[in-house]
Amino acid sequence: MTRRPRERTSVRSYGVLFNDDRVVLVRSSNPRHAPPLWWLPGGGVDFGESPEETVVREFLEETGLLVANPTLLGVTSDVRRRDNGEGIHAVRILYAVEQSGGALRDEADGTTDRARWFARGELAELNMANYARDALTQVQAK
Repeated sequence: MTRRPRERTSVRSYGVLFNDDRVVLVRSSNPRHAPPLWWLPGGGVDFGESPEETVVREFLEETGLLVANPTLLGVTSDVRRRDNGEGIHAVRILYAVEQSGGALRDEADGTTDRARWFARGELAELNMANYARDALTQVQAK
């Protein structure tokens, strides 16, 4: 009997935080991403948690920054296969957020290992997740 790879849907919330001409991004801690892969702070929506609560919680976990006033930018969706054959349908809810406190720091022992401010002019040269690049392009066009 042939075993089908597992398939699942993942609902995630991400935040876009600009400060002057800079945006905060986080780096994947996966060593197979070479060059390192950068994306927006955020992550999976926990059971019973609103997407807005998720983006605030995840931002703090991954960057040390407190954010507030999530404003919906849009929703994206894509399907891909992981190295183990598992199918992932990622639904990403994207918010613009405002910094309300905290100090930038790296996440310890998580899916990210670095948090950093980038000037808009540096973004073109980064190895960035497609959804993150699309979201930043959308925000900058406004």
